[in-house]
Amino acid sequence: MSIRKISGGKLQGMKALSSKDGVINALAIDQRGSLKKMIEAASGKPSNQKEIEDFKVAISSELTPYSTGILLDPEYGIPASQVRDENAGLLFAYEKTGYDATEPGRFPDILDDWSVSRLKARGADAIKFLLYYDTDEDSEINNRKKAFIERIGDECKAEDLPLFLELVSYDANIDDAKSAEYAKVKPHKVIEMTKEFSKPEYGVDVLKLEVPVNQAFVEGFTENGQEAIYSKEEAASFYKQQSEATDLPFIFLSAGVSAQLFQDELKFAKEAGSEFNGVLCGRATWRHSIEPFAGESEESGRKWMQNEGRKNIEELNKVLNETATSWFSKVEG
Repeated sequence: MSIRKISGGKLQGMKALSSKDGVINALAIDQRGSLKKMIEAASGKPSNQKEIEDFKVAISSELTPYSTGILLDPEYGIPASQVRDENAGLLFAYEKTGYDATEPGRFPDILDDWSVSRLKARGADAIKFLLYYDTDEDSEINNRKKAFIERIGDECKAEDLPLFLELVSYDANIDDAKSAEYAKVKPHKVIEMTKEFSKPEYGVDVLKLEVPVNQAFVEGFTENGQEAIYSKEEAASFYKQQSEATDLPFIFLSAGVSAQLFQDELKFAKEAGSEFNGVLCGRATWRHSIEPFAGESEESGRKWMQNEGRKNIEELNKVLNETATSWFSKVEG
C-alpha cells in the first residue's frame, strides 16, 4: 500500500478534524430536507429557516465538546459553525441536498451561492461532497460523475483544503436500497467505487464510506426471523476487501442506523481487519433529540443532548479507541 503525501493546509485541515492520535470522530448534521421533515413530524407544523438553524446551533454547542469536529451545511449551518467547541474542526458540505431526479443517473450539483473559497472564508477546515454512484451504470453517466469530482478536487487543491468524498452506492435497477435484493449486490458496489475514487486524479484526501454490507442481513445480526444473506465469514471478507481497496484514509458514515448497531458495525470491522480511520456520525448520535426539541421545547432538546447525546458520543469514542486506526500511518507530511 502506497503512502500519500500531504502537506500545508490539507494536512492542517485533517489534523483539525482529528484526535491527537489521528482518528476522526466528527458529528454530521448537514441534513437539510430530511431534517426539515423530521422537525415538522415532531412539531406537527411546518418548520422555517430559524427553527432548523436553532436545532443545529443546539447540536453544535452541546455536542462538539465531545467530538473532533462537525459537518455542517452553509444553508442552515453558519450560526452553528460559530458556536462549536474551540477544539472541534469544521467541515462544510458543498453539494445541494439530494440529487437531480429529472434524468437518470442521480447527478449531483454544487450549491449555487458557494465556492470552496467562500467556505474557506467561513472557517472551513475541509470540504465534504456527496456522490451517489452505481459502478455498473452506463459509462456515459459515470464518466460525467468522474469529471465532476475531478473539478471539485482541483478546486480544493487550489484552496489547499482537504476533500472528504462521501460515496453512497445504489443500483439503478433496484428501488429499495434496504432490500434483500440490494444487499446481495451491495458489497460489489461499495468495494468498486472505493477503488475508483481512491485514484489520484480525483484529488480526494479522505473517503467517507458505507460499511460494505447491510449488517441487518449478516448472520447473527438478523431480526424478526429474517433470513441471513451473508455468513459472518463472508461479511468479514467484504470489510477486509473494502479496506484493501484504498490507500486513502477512510471513515464510516452511520447511514441512519441506531447508535448500538453502528457501534457493532465498527467492532465487526475491526475484527475483520478493516483499517478504517474514524467516523462521521449523524443521526445515530442525535436523531432522538428532535422529538423533545421540536415537540416540547429547546430546553428539553438540549437536556436530551446533554445526557443521551453525550452518552452516545462518549460510547462511540470508547469503541473508536478500540477499533479505529490512525490515519497518520497512511500519509506522509
